[in-house]
Amino acid sequence: MSHTASILFVCLGNICRSPLAEAAFRAAADEAGLPVHVDSVGTAGYHVGEPPDPRSIRTAAARGIDIRHYRGRQLAVSDYREFTHIFAMDHENLRNIEARAPEGATAEIALLLDLLPHREGDAVGDPYYGGDDGFERTWAEVSEAAQALVERLSGQG
Repeated sequence: MSHTASILFVCLGNICRSPLAEAAFRAAADEAGLPVHVDSVGTAGYHVGEPPDPRSIRTAAARGIDIRHYRGRQLAVSDYREFTHIFAMDHENLRNIEARAPEGATAEIALLLDLLPHREGDAVGDPYYGGDDGFERTWAEVSEAAQALVERLSGQG
């Protein structure tokens, strides 16, 4: 890849899945020495300006990653050109992202788990209404996809 990739992770509220995906990808890209621009957003504006869910913060912290400074924001028209890739956590958010795409959008839009050969078409489960075990499952899914994305962007995958 000749230019720096810019990756946007999207879920509904930007407090559970997408911040964890952002954290997992940042860590994997840093470890690989891959220069990237990365962010996460929600399709809904429920949590704009708020930190991630405390369970997301704990899940990332258990891996030595501090996401307490992350703040929720909502998907913006400018994101479709600022980012080279927009990854949705599930089908509903994918439909919302595609429906909002402005004329001339340049970002590649896909489901995050489409990056994994055995998970194409699968959604990252929403852990919001469950316990810590759901956040652990979410971390496992997004970190596996993040590693696959790093390999793809660095020409290894």
